[in-house]
Amino acid sequence: MHKSLRLRNRADFSRVYRHGKSFANHQYVVYWFPKREVERFRVGISVSKKVGNAVVRNRMRRLVKEIVRHHEPEIAGNLDIVFIVRKGALSKDYGELEKSVLHVLRKAKLLKALRK
Repeated sequence: MHKSLRLRNRADFSRVYRHGKSFANHQYVVYWFPKREVERFRVGISVSKKVGNAVVRNRMRRLVKEIVRHHEPEIAGNLDIVFIVRKGALSKDYGELEKSVLHVLRKAKLLKALRK
């Protein structure tokens, strides 16, 4: 995932949490907030210490980034998106995690084909 597509500072995360909408499944919670200044979408990933140690949290972060990178053309633009990884994601393999991310994005209507 390219650096320009990442949410980094606390203010951006807080704005998305406070003013955005959310949807969840057993593995992820996704928050999104429309932002006109951004041409494409930007993604932030949050993994709590409750999920595991630093190795586990970083692995989950890398997996979500990779899934988003593979499906970048399908995700709607002009959005700030934050994924929160839940404990349920730990027991899943890459294919199941990918299906789960696409499921939560589809339900939130953040994929281009479904967005109107």
